[in-house]
Amino acid sequence: MKKLISAMALTLSLGISPFAAVAKPAAPDTAKVITKEMIEDIHKWIDTDVVRQSIVAQNVRYGELAQEKIDALDKQWREEREADDKPLIAATLSNPLSVYLSRMQGKSVGLFVEIFVMDNKGLNVGQSSITSDYWQGDEAKYQKTFPADGMDMFIDEAEWDEDFKIWRAQVNMPVYDAGGSAKIGAVTVEVNLTEAQRRLMPEASEAF
Repeated sequence: MKKLISAMALTLSLGISPFAAVAKPAAPDTAKVITKEMIEDIHKWIDTDVVRQSIVAQNVRYGELAQEKIDALDKQWREEREADDKPLIAATLSNPLSVYLSRMQGKSVGLFVEIFVMDNKGLNVGQSSITSDYWQGDEAKYQKTFPADGMDMFIDEAEWDEDFKIWRAQVNMPVYDAGGSAKIGAVTVEVNLTEAQRRLMPEASEAF
């Protein structure tokens, strides 16, 4: 007991709280926790009319959009994040695809942290929450899925979320037309790796 009191006194004298947060856990192995079953489940609710029709409609609406117009939309989105008036963000978050993706995120019960679908230019079509930007075309999630030949899935490196104390990783894949022959867009599903790992533990298997 005296040793414990002395240790606490030492930490306090050094300005360290005895209740300080523990070091973050090691990152889960994405190859193990992002299972074949999880990927198959994602494919099932992505391979739907609401997803395909929403992407195709935006591809047609924007057509051959010049890069300067894409940059302007992205700038508008980022500015709206800090503004009271959010016409572009509001229109995107309220569309049928965003409502559908929000429902899929909710049904995952904490497994999926964020979901968003992109068109053939990397612009957001629908999303479950507000993303930091509107255009993903300059990022690996788009570049390694939609334009990349032979690439049907790209899983990004695990990242530690300090706010929620969880490990995350993004699963990115192209979205195909109804015939499965042509890419029309892409999807990113951010997975809570900490929760995925927990569900693989024997004591959690009966709950899911």
